[in-house]
Amino acid sequence: MLSRSSFTSLVVGVFAVYVAHTCWVMYGIVYTRPCPAAADGAAGGCIWPYLARRPKLQLSVYTTTRSSIGAESNIDLVLNVEDFDIESKFERTVNVSVPKKTRNNGTLYAFVFLHHAGILPWHDGKQVHIVSPLTTYMVPKPEEINLLTGESATQQIEAEKQTNALDEPVSHWRSRLTLNVMVEDFVFDGSSLPADVHRYMKTVQLGKTVHYLPILFIDQLSNRVKDLMVINRSTTELPLTVSYDKISLGKLRFWIHMQDAVYSLQQFGFSEKDADEVKGIFVDTNLYFLALTFFVAAFHLLFDFLAFKNDISFWKKKRSMIGMSTKAVLWRCFSTVVIFLFLLDEQTSLLVLIPAGVGAVIELWKVKKALKMTIRWQGLRPKFQFGACNDSEKKTEEYDAQAMKYLSYLLYPLCIGGAGYSLLNVKYKSWYSWLINSFVNGVYAFGFLFMLPQLFVNYKMKSVAHLPWKAFTYKAFNTFIDDIFAFIITMPTSHRLACFRDDVVFLVYLYQRWLYPVDKSRVNEYGESYEEKSKKKS
Repeated sequence: MLSRSSFTSLVVGVFAVYVAHTCWVMYGIVYTRPCPAAADGAAGGCIWPYLARRPKLQLSVYTTTRSSIGAESNIDLVLNVEDFDIESKFERTVNVSVPKKTRNNGTLYAFVFLHHAGILPWHDGKQVHIVSPLTTYMVPKPEEINLLTGESATQQIEAEKQTNALDEPVSHWRSRLTLNVMVEDFVFDGSSLPADVHRYMKTVQLGKTVHYLPILFIDQLSNRVKDLMVINRSTTELPLTVSYDKISLGKLRFWIHMQDAVYSLQQFGFSEKDADEVKGIFVDTNLYFLALTFFVAAFHLLFDFLAFKNDISFWKKKRSMIGMSTKAVLWRCFSTVVIFLFLLDEQTSLLVLIPAGVGAVIELWKVKKALKMTIRWQGLRPKFQFGACNDSEKKTEEYDAQAMKYLSYLLYPLCIGGAGYSLLNVKYKSWYSWLINSFVNGVYAFGFLFMLPQLFVNYKMKSVAHLPWKAFTYKAFNTFIDDIFAFIITMPTSHRLACFRDDVVFLVYLYQRWLYPVDKSRVNEYGESYEEKSKKKS
């Protein structure tokens, strides 16, 4: 018992160190030490902001098929903002001509210039520019159809379908271009210039002082998969939404680090869709909520680990199924496997898919323990054997079967009705996709009903001593954390309701724990009673 307690303390200690270290790293990212000589007005070693001179600026966006340009030949001006105000945000949609090279799976680049008003960018020695591709390569999403009528969800040209295989990456159009300019009149210390900012900084010598020109930044995190458009060979023009907003130095440095992290994931083999899942964490959430989400997610990870450890320990020592609903164990296993197959069918990020797969394997192991199953191999053919149940376990099974009988009157019509409705009104990629979606919708919408047999067994036996209360406690903390996420994070309505339904069931569990007093003659979750332990010690 001491070793378990020491291990838990070690895990909590490592968790506290991890949180403290992360906070320190984040502080180092968002805080930049100003030049100490700037307070005295001295120029030594300081890099001053050129924007403090309040120059009259102009913003120009050009497109070209080349990754570098030296003059104004072979480029198209798509946006020109005269009297550009760095403090005022805007959003404009323009139509961009798509060259033939780009239509044939080529790349189109956007060159964004910030230069003095009335001067062409390549004639302005104090201009700053940044380049971003407007196209990317990705496997197109499979077409969804109505399985009964065959009606297509999207209008696609038949010739395009024949020439492009579903598993072949094709050129997609990035329909959004998000620009930022760092507007703070911050004086940098030349001897300790942050490396992340230095990449985007261009300096000029003005008299005896060094100035840095406006820091122009393209927010790549705002380029989401949902905004991508397939480029067909017949496409001649495509819309481009150019948006601008000012940005602070702290947020700029944070955004640069996040973009580098997403780029590193892609270098390690993550697809565009996988990286998009990570982008959504930062783009779809307010920064203050993002900080709260970090701490909440960290505690969620800790409680997940502790619940996992206690759950495995509970089932590893489990010798009897007295008071435990076998149907509930089977349902949890079925639900976990269905959700894993659903995530696999939806090509969900590996960040979500791998933990779901591990959870499915653990639930299968629990079913093996609950059914007292042993597997013997006769050559290449497995033979399954099931252990016998004692009288107390048979009594529990009777209560379990009785609960399932009442539950089936409500559950089966709801699931069948929901599957039939989706077949008539929703489009799917295949019959398999419809089947998995129907199962997972049943799990989300009516899954909590399968928690009720355990409540019924507790009621009939007037005991809750057989339940893994340590694991339940940690899972309860996570349930309440999920409630917070339900308000903060964008998620399907069915998943949001699933968070709150678990609260109700857990409160009933707590009520039963209070209602049924401790009986030392009853067996606990390990199939032992207090009186048996006393006899063994004596």
